[in-house]
Order: sequence, then C-alpha cells, then structure tokens
Amino acid sequence: MYRFLLTPRWLALHVVVLLVIPAFVFLGRWQFGRFEERSANSERVTANIEAAPVPLERLASAGRPVEEGDRFRRVTVAGTYDAAHELVVRRRPQEGRNGYYVLTPLVTGGGTGVLVNRGWVPAGATADAAPEVPAAPTGQVTVTGRLRPSETEENSGITDRPGLPAGQVLLIDAGKIGQGLPYRLVGGYVELTEQQPKPASAPAPVPEPDVGAGGGLNLAYGVQWWLFIGIAVGGWILLIRRELAERKTQEAKETAGVPEAKTPAN
Repeated sequence: MYRFLLTPRWLALHVVVLLVIPAFVFLGRWQFGRFEERSANSERVTANIEAAPVPLERLASAGRPVEEGDRFRRVTVAGTYDAAHELVVRRRPQEGRNGYYVLTPLVTGGGTGVLVNRGWVPAGATADAAPEVPAAPTGQVTVTGRLRPSETEENSGITDRPGLPAGQVLLIDAGKIGQGLPYRLVGGYVELTEQQPKPASAPAPVPEPDVGAGGGLNLAYGVQWWLFIGIAVGGWILLIRRELAERKTQEAKETAGVPEAKTPAN
C-alpha cells in the first residue's frame, strides 16, 4: 500500500521536504540570534544614555579607539574650542532636511583634544555653498555629551571620497582628522547634549539614538520560520494520507467489482 512513496514523483517531494526543514531551522535560529544581539545592544545603549555622566578620561584617551560597550555613554570634558580647525560633516539629514554636523575640536590640555559634534545646521543654497554655522564659544567650556566611536565606511555605511570643499568631511574619523592637527585626538568623538556656559546661539542638537524595539521583528521572523517547518511537515503528511485514501478507495472498488468511471469521449 505504501509502495507509491518510492515512485520518482514522491521521492522528489521527500527530498524537497528534507531540504526545507533544516533550511527553515537555520533561518529561525539566525533570526533568534539577531534578536538576542539587537536586544543586548538596545539594553546597553539605553543604560549608557540613562547613566550619570563620567569624566571623558575614564573611558577614552588620545589615540585609543572608543570601546563598543561605551557607545553613547554620557561623558563630561572641559577645554577650549579650536575654531580654526572646525569642520562640517556632509550628508547629515535631520527631520527630513538636508544639512551638516558641526565638528569642532575641543583642546583639553596636555597636548590632547577631542572632536565635539556641536549639532546640526541646514544646508546652504547649493551643494557647494558653505552653511551658516553659529560660532563656537570662546574661553573655557564644559561639554556633556554622548561618547561615540570614530566613523568608518564599514560601521557607518557612508563611502568616503576626496575632492570635497575645504573644511568639509564625510566621516567623523578622529584618526584621519587628527593628522592635520597640532595635538592628539581621542579615538572617537563627543555628541554634545549640554554645555556650560550656555552659548547665545548654537546648532540644533542631535536627537538621541532610536533604540528601537530591541529586535522584536527578528523574534517574530524566527517564530515564523519555525512555524513554516510545521506547515511543511503537516502538508507532506496530508498529501501522503490523501494519496493513501484515494488508493484504498480505488482498491475497494476493484475488489467489489465496481468499474472505474470513464470520462465520455468528445
């Protein structure tokens, strides 16, 4: 009765099912892994944002990359702005508008400094027109902000290119920018959230990062892939049972001597 399962048509179906099941298992496990990774990242970023600020020197130093676990950690640092080496960072939209980040080195003393993203300004009238940037405060200031690792093409998705107008960059890369400065830079930058004394005018603040749902979609996709396993196996069993039922019915008719219904000729 079950010999039909060894026919070429059914053997092909068995192979498809046996290939689909491990594929769906792998895809489900991959999505669950992404869920755990994104959830851990979301929790870490949230904790860093909500934690009390600490002195910058506790987490970063000149020439040393910022640790991934310290990303968005709130820090404080004091110094004087080096407006002569200020840069603007191209292609930084905010609230649906094209614009730039304003990147000003803060000299902290001892031959060191840190890049400070003072905020966002709208783009000029043309792509090559310099934006209007509020002047950096003079004198000693204390900056509070979110610590960020240097940007690279890999971690930002932004492709760097030469030939930009003077004073403009595409990536906030402390290592590259520091090559043209007379002091050493911390291997990352600070995204300003507060400054003392408060300036009369300043760029628009950069919004807090969107922590998101912490990988909730990945969890849903993982469950979905594993449900597909049940659907594949259930459909396979259903087809076998239906074929078996049809064969039993046909065999019963043949045993009772009932001729098979014929389709009338046209």
